[in-house]
Amino acid sequence: MNLPNRLTVARLYITAGFVASMTMAWHWKSPPDPGWTPFLFWHWGWGWGYTAGLVLFVAASITDYFDGAIARRRNLVTDFGKLMDPVADKVLMAAAFICLIPEHAIPAWAAIVIISREFLITGLRLLALSKGVVLPADKMGKHKTVWQMVTVIYFLLLLSLSEFERAGMISGLFWWFHAWRYGGAVLIAAALFLTLYSAYGYLWKNRTLFASS
Repeated sequence: MNLPNRLTVARLYITAGFVASMTMAWHWKSPPDPGWTPFLFWHWGWGWGYTAGLVLFVAASITDYFDGAIARRRNLVTDFGKLMDPVADKVLMAAAFICLIPEHAIPAWAAIVIISREFLITGLRLLALSKGVVLPADKMGKHKTVWQMVTVIYFLLLLSLSEFERAGMISGLFWWFHAWRYGGAVLIAAALFLTLYSAYGYLWKNRTLFASS
């Protein structure tokens, strides 16, 4: 297995660590919960789970850049990489969005739309594979993934800051709730638009697969 493919597989392992960190994190009561007050009401868990999740997610995102860059630069592009690189991306993003639902960062319906799109495109790739064609990720799909990663990192960064606040290491996060509510809404809207637009473009680009079926 060459280096780019090793990085792709490593992203899957890092994703598992990310999910474990988010699961063990202190879960704060969000605005819809009774008695909500920022940073004061926490359920039992690991006090730095969100921060660890942020570090692991960024590390996984970095591997997403380097596996493709190294494969192209060193002419190490393989069918395994063409197929598994987007699959590893989808697993990472699906895990991130699902983990953020209990934190009320991302609405469940938005996560369902995003994840459904990934299943749809994966189904198209399997259809193409049955015909002996390997469909690589396109540029718009990569842009979509980058924007989704930015959205996830934004929320994880805010959650990490809340852990530092709870530990007494920083203070003055009076802007936190507005950043969470309004800044997050803008990022989610942009991510949803790119998700749906890229899906339409990918399906239209490969419409001949449906016609031949």
